[in-house]
Amino acid sequence: MFYRETGQFKQSYAADQAVFPILQDRLGLAAILVVAFVIVPLFGNEFLLASVMVPFLILSLGAIGLNILVGYTGLLSLGSAAFMGVGAYAAYKLSTIFPGVNILVWILCSGFFAAGIGVLFGLPSLRIKGFYLAVATLAAQFFLQWCFVRISWLYNDNPSGAIEVPARTLFGLAITGPSATPVTRYLVVLVIVVVMTLLASNIVHGRIGRTWMAVRDMDIAAQLMGIRLLPAKLLAFAVSSFYCGVSGALMVFLWLGAAEPSAFDIKLSFLLLFMVIIGGLGSMIGSFFGAALIHILPIVIRGLPEALGLPIAAATVEHLTYLIVGALIIFFLIVEPHGLARLWQIAKQKLRVWPFPY
Repeated sequence: MFYRETGQFKQSYAADQAVFPILQDRLGLAAILVVAFVIVPLFGNEFLLASVMVPFLILSLGAIGLNILVGYTGLLSLGSAAFMGVGAYAAYKLSTIFPGVNILVWILCSGFFAAGIGVLFGLPSLRIKGFYLAVATLAAQFFLQWCFVRISWLYNDNPSGAIEVPARTLFGLAITGPSATPVTRYLVVLVIVVVMTLLASNIVHGRIGRTWMAVRDMDIAAQLMGIRLLPAKLLAFAVSSFYCGVSGALMVFLWLGAAEPSAFDIKLSFLLLFMVIIGGLGSMIGSFFGAALIHILPIVIRGLPEALGLPIAAATVEHLTYLIVGALIIFFLIVEPHGLARLWQIAKQKLRVWPFPY
């Protein structure tokens, strides 16, 4: 009654192929953007902006990058955290070598360095796939993390071995460093994430995305249809690594403020993979759902005892958080193996025919 296409006639091929064909979808997306750009910065406190929203957006961008490779192309990767590290270290070196250039330029350019490394380690994908490709990308994870520790030139010979973010401004407003406010950092991250999500959506819904999905469904059939497997797979690795590299640069420059090589260890790679699997393979909105479940839900669980006035030790709350999140992950995978995005699609389909049964 409130959510259906009746009376919404399509008069062009562009309207028929729209990502959001229903008017209510477009209105809902506009409402979400208004809340994100206006309501949250005006009424959100420092904890909400700096500890919840900024990491949520950054992890969502990294999950989108991994989803392009795993969900849309069918190539399993366990080295996404290392590619995030490449982006972070590249942005750090570029910002120190060329301090006069705006830091946002180097954050975006760092993705190209990560894309180059991703293509290099994606070369074996033509001959191997599945578990063997996962092992190859795992080797990339350990090798790159070793480089972050042993090559002192990457962190300017800092005795601590960490990269420290310099203070930079945009139009006279501090966007990095200790003087940057949480609202400013949140808005910068939000703009970058929204633009790159729109770009990724256009890519996967176009010719390149259809090529990736053909390779994912059956690479031999795709090759017989005329798709060249090596360029298609290497392009998927490049785009995926680009998104992970930008996500890593944002994580260090606009969230953490400083980082050691351990920030890009194997645990982060598995965390991103869990976000993609739980959120939904081959789904943009699933990347956001997965990041919300993995990052925001534990924060809510930790805050509940304090909000209810329950005297529970911090260690007990942490253990309960692991148990509850793990149980929810198992529950969602049993109820809907295709992820939260599939549950969202089913709910929308039910709403389209409500109050009728079919």
